[in-house]
Amino acid sequence: MTSAPLHDSAGIEELLGASLGLRERKKLKTRRAIRAAAFRRFAEQGYEATTIDQIAGDADISPSTFFRYFPTKEDLVIRDDYDPLLESALRARPANESLVESIRHAMMEPLREIIAVDHDDMLTRMRILIDNPVVNARNQAEMHRTRDMLLNVFCERNGRSPEDLELRVQIAAFLAATFETILYWAQRDGQDDIVTLLEQALDAVAKGFNH
Repeated sequence: MTSAPLHDSAGIEELLGASLGLRERKKLKTRRAIRAAAFRRFAEQGYEATTIDQIAGDADISPSTFFRYFPTKEDLVIRDDYDPLLESALRARPANESLVESIRHAMMEPLREIIAVDHDDMLTRMRILIDNPVVNARNQAEMHRTRDMLLNVFCERNGRSPEDLELRVQIAAFLAATFETILYWAQRDGQDDIVTLLEQALDAVAKGFNH
């Protein structure tokens, strides 16, 4: 069951592209249009059966243009545009705030807006990750990029070292909890409120840190 949209896709593009210049906003709009065309195909006929030529045709672009935005079909699934949004929100949080509380505040409100529009695409994405070991393996590598971004933010903010094992473990725990929660949500056909689930997951992580 899909939530009723709170914002249209243009609103999400504005949210994601708020700190971007005109050229980058245009790229973001094209990238999201390509991904939307791809995910419609994935939902209709499956990931494996969908070709890049079909996606390009649906998006009214050439295959060469497709490859300028996505090097492979797998990149449609494993990459999104949300990390810059999370990074910007985290940098705005107080320096003395705990990692879990900073992530909670930085993540939840944008997520509500994103899921209102991208609910079905996120569900399709997770189903592909569940069913396709190759895509899932590449997604694990992509999560390392998010880990590095979070590590850099908290090191810069708190003067901690990238070699700080406690910080690295906390970030790894957050990412694992987030992925497990989204996986749980997808396995239940996206019928739960994912924001509520993630709040529960972060509570569980915070309790673990305090024991």
